[in-house]
Amino acid sequence: MANIPKVQSLDDVLRWLDRLERASQVRSTNAWTMRAVLEHLAQSIEMSLDGFPAPKSPLFQAIAGSAAFAFFKWRGRMSYGLTEPIPGAPPLAQLEDWQPGAARLRAAVTRFQSHTGPLQPHFAYGALSRADFALAHAFHVANHQDEIEEA
Repeated sequence: MANIPKVQSLDDVLRWLDRLERASQVRSTNAWTMRAVLEHLAQSIEMSLDGFPAPKSPLFQAIAGSAAFAFFKWRGRMSYGLTEPIPGAPPLAQLEDWQPGAARLRAAVTRFQSHTGPLQPHFAYGALSRADFALAHAFHVANHQDEIEEA
């Protein structure tokens, strides 16, 4: 297993995807397939642009959600259950062919980076600035890197 440097930005996510595509072997070490992991990451970015299907209450977002994000930001990383789907998100593809998931994540990152309109509130954290959403997405990918092995 290669020691995978943690992504710290959306540009790092694109470089990480480049490296995964050059790797001889890539796999997820948890219950989700590699494709499911990558699609989950893409869903999160897409939903920051299009809206999350099942947001927590505004009170939850204002108190617990904003506090959780503030803690992650202070700590410089995120951690949560790696097989927790986004509430209300479509089911993830549990297929072995992970390249479509990588392409979807790449497209989501590129779309986010070029997006100039408003962003949708995060289902748990609530309204985030563009910079904070980019950081949240990078933290999310870095957290899931813990379950990915590449050779």
